[in-house]
Amino acid sequence: MDSKLKSLQIPYLFVTNNSSRTPEDVAAHLFEMGIPATREDVYTSALAAAQYIKEHYPQGVRAAIIGEYGLETALREAGVQLTEDQPEIVVQGIDRSFDYAKLTQAVQWIREGAVYILTNPDLLLPSDTGIMPGAGTLSAAIQAATQREPIVMGKPSNIIMDYALAKLGYEPQDAIVVGDNPLTDLRAGQAAGCDTILVLTGLATEANKDQLLAQAGVEPSRICKDLYEAAAVTSGRNSQ
Repeated sequence: MDSKLKSLQIPYLFVTNNSSRTPEDVAAHLFEMGIPATREDVYTSALAAAQYIKEHYPQGVRAAIIGEYGLETALREAGVQLTEDQPEIVVQGIDRSFDYAKLTQAVQWIREGAVYILTNPDLLLPSDTGIMPGAGTLSAAIQAATQREPIVMGKPSNIIMDYALAKLGYEPQDAIVVGDNPLTDLRAGQAAGCDTILVLTGLATEANKDQLLAQAGVEPSRICKDLYEAAAVTSGRNSQ
C-alpha cells in the first residue's frame, strides 16, 4: 500500500500507539517486513506525549516516566526534564519491568498532585509468545489506587490524530484512517473527523468484524479485505 501511495504522491503516516520504540525502530521493523519507511513516516504515542508536554507546560517542567526507551528518548529530545524526585508530571506507557515499587511510586506522585499522562490505553498486546498486558492494563492499577483518570495521548484519543494531521499538513476531511482495530484505529479516526477504512488483515476478520464494530460503537466508511483494496480506495478518492 505504501508503494502505491508513494507513486501517487499521497502523503501518509504510520501512526502507532507503541511507545516503547523510537520512530527509527518502528521504521526499521517495517522495513524488515518489506515495507519501506523512514523515521519521518512514523508518529508514535511517545512523540505525542512529548509534543503535548512541550505545548501545554512551561519549559523546565519536571516529568517522571514509567516506560521504556522509546518514551524516554522522545521526552529527552523534546527537552523535557526527567526526574525521579517530586515530578510535576508522570508519563506512563508500556513498561515490561513494571513492578510493585513502580506502582507505589506512581501512585504517591499522582496523589501528591502530579499530572498523569498515559501514552495509550491498550489493555492487551500481541506478541510472539501470546497476548501480553498493555499500557492500559498497568494504568488500570494506577487509576484504581489514585482515583485519577489520565490524559490519554494515543488512539482512540484525538490528540495523537490532531498531531499526525498537522504533521501531514491536512485537514480531517481530507484524510483517511486505515486500521484493523475498531476500538483504537476507527474510534481515533472518528474522533478526529476523518473517514475510516477497516481492513480485515489483523485483529478484525470477516468472521468477527460485526462484533468488534458493535463493541467499539463505530461504523467505518469502508471495509476492505486487505491493504491492496484499501490502496485502491484511497488512490481512487485522490483522483476525484
